[in-house]
Amino acid sequence: MDSSEIRINNGVLWIDSEAYPLRNISRVGSRWIDPQPIKAAAVRAFIIRTFICLIVAGIVGTGSAAGGVIIFLAGMAVLIWRLSLALKLQPIYGLVLNTSGVQQDAVWSYEEDEVRKLVVAITEAIGHPDTAQMILNLNHVVGGDVIQQYGSASVGKQVGAGAGR
Repeated sequence: MDSSEIRINNGVLWIDSEAYPLRNISRVGSRWIDPQPIKAAAVRAFIIRTFICLIVAGIVGTGSAAGGVIIFLAGMAVLIWRLSLALKLQPIYGLVLNTSGVQQDAVWSYEEDEVRKLVVAITEAIGHPDTAQMILNLNHVVGGDVIQQYGSASVGKQVGAGAGR
């Protein structure tokens, strides 16, 4: 997990190296990504792939019993590893800023409280843009690309969406 510094001074919100003038921010909010659908899909895929692994190992096992066992054990090791990664997923909470009609996901964190405190602090600073001075540190910032997908067959990727990495 990464950390990120959020500063508000001189009427500007700084999220790492990204600057948002407080007077241009029209809305501050949060959103979250629920990993439960991903976990359910991972369990379904695990079950289906286990049956495929059994079939392939059975076919290989008719020619060589040792080969069938090796194929089954190797396949199951990979499948269990992938399932365990999916089951470890946590909800992710994001700070959403609207500026000039454009919505941006500025920071993502594993801690809902961090994002809520950030929303309150930014909202208060918008009310007093010239006097607000503060530094906030987020300790559970999520790194990586932000993937947005709607529907099971849709594919969309947004790289580097804000300072949340």
